[in-house]
Amino acid sequence: MTEARPIILTCGEPAGVGPELAPKALALGLPFVFLGDPRHLPAGTAWAEVAAPGDPVAPGVLAVLRHDFPAPAVPGRPDPANACAVVEVIARAVDLALTGAAGGICTLPISKEALKRGAGFAFPGHTEYLAHLAGDVPVAMMLASTNVEPPCRVVPVTIHIPLAEVAAALTPALLEQAIRITDAAMRRDFGIARPRLAIAGLNPHAGENGVMGEEEARWMAPLVERLRGEGFDLRGPLPADTMFHPAARARYDAALCAYHDQALIPIKTLDFAGGVNVTLGLPFVRTSPDHGTAFDIAGQGVADAQSVIAALRMAHEMAARR
Repeated sequence: MTEARPIILTCGEPAGVGPELAPKALALGLPFVFLGDPRHLPAGTAWAEVAAPGDPVAPGVLAVLRHDFPAPAVPGRPDPANACAVVEVIARAVDLALTGAAGGICTLPISKEALKRGAGFAFPGHTEYLAHLAGDVPVAMMLASTNVEPPCRVVPVTIHIPLAEVAAALTPALLEQAIRITDAAMRRDFGIARPRLAIAGLNPHAGENGVMGEEEARWMAPLVERLRGEGFDLRGPLPADTMFHPAARARYDAALCAYHDQALIPIKTLDFAGGVNVTLGLPFVRTSPDHGTAFDIAGQGVADAQSVIAALRMAHEMAARR
């Protein structure tokens, strides 16, 4: 059996909880390497600098690909001087993944506000920046549970936009793209030979035959029918409020949702600690814990490592299938 290639764990915002989660993730027992400034790790962390992702370290020691930052990290107080280095770390991790030096990347959370203020970061978040680094490929964001059965896997078709803009942004072309990306990723990265995809309606009760909205009847249902004719296993458009109880989840492998909260509220309710963010459509594996920088508890040593451990484990599982 081929030994698993290590996953690159990017440092994220050093003033957040990311650096203190890295040594806790050693409990995973699978190879990964922290890419960042070792000065930002918690005091007393056992770490060793490596020159390449696969270089060996002693058991219980955190392997570190060193990337020096201009400034130290003060928990809860992001320093604009470090913003450019945060972005550089992400780009460096992508290079390592694309060359095959690593099995994939797992990104610790960034502060979009800090990056915009300190580095002029022009992307809404990690997902869009990674797509740009990969050659501006079309991608989709999936949140996947690890602690509930049947699994909850959701793909918001529109992501970080105001709710007032969703109806205009949710186009037939965008939904079709998300369906195709999700179907391909479920086959390649999750090992599901014939993915069953559920499509949530935009409106309450999926429009209820036009009484509560007309998008479902006007273009969503015809699109779903056309793609069924191509061989996709699709259900919907369905009322979103009845899609996420256990019996409903057993009938599909992933749900495509019209907007951010329609997708994220169910998974964060069902599996807040074990949710994993996966970017579908990239030429490399990328996962992330499904939480933010948590500035309010940074530096206190109380941050829960369950989500980052789940994200690293999922990255290994996905990499093994590629």
